[in-house]
Amino acid sequence: MVQISVATEEDTEIISEILGEIEAYYGGEATPGNTTQIRAALFSGRPAAQVLLARDSDQVLGFASYTFLWPAAGAESSLYLKELFVRSTARRRGVAKAFMAALEAAAAAAGCSRIEWTPMPTTRPRLPSTRRSELSPVTERSSTGHPCRR
Repeated sequence: MVQISVATEEDTEIISEILGEIEAYYGGEATPGNTTQIRAALFSGRPAAQVLLARDSDQVLGFASYTFLWPAAGAESSLYLKELFVRSTARRRGVAKAFMAALEAAAAAAGCSRIEWTPMPTTRPRLPSTRRSELSPVTERSSTGHPCRR
């Protein structure tokens, strides 16, 4: 069963490994991320982003990183999804859908009006779609983002 959790400093090594997989996915070298930079960016007094990890028992299936943007609409905030990556062995198992549910919960808890992301032009978007009838209530829908429940 897929479980989504917030990454902690103890996850630095696996985050580094996944960053290398992301680089390879986009056509670069599978070079792991620098752990000193990861710790500074994610676990310092002023973190640049938040990271969620998908796990099935002790196996890490994927990674999602996000930050908050302001202003979004008027004086509201939005959650900006920077990266959502599911390891090749875990694809087509509902991991991205589980990430989106966790991101929606994080956005709602932070009072965000929406989730936004920018699809890469070289990749096919595979993020789950949500039918309008499944949403309750949505204050705003972004043309590039996913609405948040309030």
